[in-house]
Amino acid sequence: MPFFSANTIPALRNRIRRQPLAVAGVLLLAAFVLGGLTAPWLAPANPAAINLAHRLESPSVAHWAGTDELGRDTLSRLLYGARLSLAVSVTVVAISLALGLAVGGLAGYLGGWIDIALTTFAMNTFLALPGILLAIAFAAFLGPGFSNLVLALAIGGWAGYARLVRAQVMSVRDREYVDAARALGASGLRIFFRHILPNIVQPILVQAAIGMAGVILAEATLSFLGLGIPAPAPSWGAMLNDARLHLFDSPHMVLFPAAAVAGAVLGFNFIGDALRDQLDPRTRLEMGL
Repeated sequence: MPFFSANTIPALRNRIRRQPLAVAGVLLLAAFVLGGLTAPWLAPANPAAINLAHRLESPSVAHWAGTDELGRDTLSRLLYGARLSLAVSVTVVAISLALGLAVGGLAGYLGGWIDIALTTFAMNTFLALPGILLAIAFAAFLGPGFSNLVLALAIGGWAGYARLVRAQVMSVRDREYVDAARALGASGLRIFFRHILPNIVQPILVQAAIGMAGVILAEATLSFLGLGIPAPAPSWGAMLNDARLHLFDSPHMVLFPAAAVAGAVLGFNFIGDALRDQLDPRTRLEMGL
C-alpha cells in the first residue's frame, strides 16, 4: 500500500483544520529542538564572548537579537540556552518517569500494605508540597550545577508520575488478559511490561509531554533565582535575571528570552493536548479524526 494516496493531502488538510494548535505546537517544538541541537552551527558568535564596545545594542543586522550588558550576542545565547533547556527537560522527565513507573507500578500492582506505604508515606509526602518549592529547597541545599539541578527537579516531579501510573495500573491489573497471563504462570515483571504497561502508556505520554513544559519553566525559574547552571553557561532564566536592570533602556534583553520560554512551554503543551486528542478514542470520535 503506498504511503501517499489520492486522499492523503485532503485528509492532512482536514486534520490541520481541526487541530490548528497541534500544528502550532509542532512548529514551536521543531524550532526549539532544532535550535538546541544545531546551536554550535547556527549561533553567529560565541555565547560567552564579551565585547564591551557593543554592550546593550538593539537588534541589528550584526546582532539580530541585540547584545546584553557585557556585549554578548543574545541570539547565540538563546540558541545555546535552548540546548541547555532541552538537555535538562529530557533528563528530568526521563528520571521522574522511571521513578514514577517503579513506585507507582509497585503500589498499583501489588496493593495491600505496600500500596499504603508507598502512597501515604512517599507519594503524598511529596505531593503535599509544591514541586517548585521542593526544587528550590534541594537546589539551594545541593548548590548550582547541571547534575544538582536535574536531581532537584526530578525530586520535585516524580510523585505526579507515580500517582498517575498507580491509578492506571489499578484500573487494568484485574482484567481478563492479565488474569489469563497470571494463570499461565507469567511472572509479575512479565505481566507488567508485556500486558499492563502497553495498555497504560497513552496517558503517561501525555503527562510526559506536559511535564517537559513544566520542567522548562522550572529550570528558567531556578536559573532566574541563581540556583541553576552557573555562569557563563547561557540559560534563559539567567538571561532574564541579567535583564532586570535594563528593562526600560534595553527591553530586547527581556523580550527575546521571555518569548523563547513561552514558545517552548506552549509548544509542549499544545503537543500534549494533541496527543490526548489523538490517543483518546472518544475524543477522536467527537472531533471526527
